This record gives sequence, structure tokens and C-alpha cells, in this order.
Amino acid sequence: MKIVECPRDAMQGLEAFVPTEIKANYLNLLLEVGFDTLDFGSFVSPKAIPQLRDTADVLKKLHLSQTKTKLLAIVANTRGSEDAAIFEEIAFLGFPLSVSEIFQQKNTNKSIAEALLVVEEIQNICQKNNKKQVVYLSMGFGNPYDEVYSPEIVEKLAEKLVNLGVEIIVPSDTVGVSSPENIKSLWKNLTQTFPKIAFGMHLHSNPNTATEKINAAFETGCRRIDTALRGFGGCPMAKDDLVGNIATEKVLDYFKEKNIDLDLNMDKFNEALKYSVNIFH
Repeated sequence: MKIVECPRDAMQGLEAFVPTEIKANYLNLLLEVGFDTLDFGSFVSPKAIPQLRDTADVLKKLHLSQTKTKLLAIVANTRGSEDAAIFEEIAFLGFPLSVSEIFQQKNTNKSIAEALLVVEEIQNICQKNNKKQVVYLSMGFGNPYDEVYSPEIVEKLAEKLVNLGVEIIVPSDTVGVSSPENIKSLWKNLTQTFPKIAFGMHLHSNPNTATEKINAAFETGCRRIDTALRGFGGCPMAKDDLVGNIATEKVLDYFKEKNIDLDLNMDKFNEALKYSVNIFH
């Protein structure tokens, strides 16, 4: 089971700038927990996400020699991917591709067709620099714009990614509209059509429905789940303050009840949980 901890997603919307030292201290605690991957920062325009303008400086302060956790950075264009690819420490470059044409424009100022060209460019950069690209299919479970949606539409977009050589695809519930039913339906469609692709899920949820979504993903065969401590993060367009990332605590409690050992250092997890108040007031 691969747990992808996403402090980047949790921090990116914070208005008050979190000092670089505090970010690094928090990430270093998370690195000691033993997650599979840490979505730690992004190489995007400081104007777009000022909170993460210090990602390169944070990276210099991370203690990576004693961790098994791999680093993932989000990029939004070719320049960002080139900047990120310089760092040997980063294993994955993540790109936000949207199933929604409207959201793609809002998020990256591009059409889906234009964004696919960027995906191709990033894929080439990854291959030259020994990285892997992770493509997030935002609005992967529906959208708030009344645009037509179906698992088949997601499948067609995934096919284009597969043809570009992308090996890791993560449908993302940007606004918390996923349900056990559409989680199972989408997963079945994708994994049966593309059995060689590593799929994951990035789910947002009201805390009251988080466990049933985790259960639906796991019972359907998902073995890569994105989480964030205390469930912070999310999309402003969710129009619901309670809709954030799936809380890591919820995921860990779920697997504990299932008697599934995730091989995590829970002492360090609890230490990180306590330290998180320095970031998420």
C-alpha cells in the first residue's frame, strides 16, 4: 500500500507565509514517518502560489539520507519541470491535467489540448533526467460547471496519457463530489482498460464521508492513496469549508482496523501531527 502524504497541497492555499525553516522542520518529520512519497513542494510561478516560492530553499534543508520516502514536486509548465528536474533528490514531477475544460483554463491558463502538449514536454524532460511523471486528473469524478462527465470521458483522456508514455495516473476529486459508487465505477473502467498503468486516487471529502471513500478505493483495488495530515487543503471552488484532503489520520485508522501494517513510524507521525500547529493554526 502506497501512502502519498501531501503537505504541498495542504499548504499552498495558506495566506500567511510559512517561514522556510518551519516548512523544512515539518517535512523532515514527515520524511521520518516512512510514507512512500512526499508531495513536498512545487515549481510554479510565485505569483500563482506565493506560499511555495521557497521550494528550492526548503529542499536544501531536507534530511534525505535516512529516509525511504521519495519526493514529488508539482509543476505547471515546461519551465517549472526544467527547474525541478535539476534536483536529483526529486523522483516525481506531478502535473495537474483536468477532465474539465473550464477548470484547466482556470488552473493553468490552457485548454486541455494545450495542456497535453505540456504533458508531452514534461515526459521528455523526465526521461532525460531519470524522473517519472505523475499526472493528476483533476475534476476526475465530476465538476461544478455542469460540463458533461462520465468515466468514459476520463478513460479517453487517460488513453492519451498512456500513448504519451505516462505510467502513473491519479484521478483527483477536486471538489469533493466522489462517492463510493463513482469511485468503484471509475476504477473498474480505468484498470481494466489499462492494466499496466499505476493508478492512484487523490480524494477530497467532508470528514463524515471520508472513511466510506477510503473503503471504496481500497476494496476496489486501489493501492495508492493521497492524504494530508489533519485533512487540510482543498479547492476554493468546493464552496464547502469542510471539503479538504482526506486526512492521513482517517486513512491510518482505516488500515489499523483492517489489521494492515503500513510500516510507518507512528511516534514520528504523532510528532509531525503536533508540530503541524505551527503551520495550520
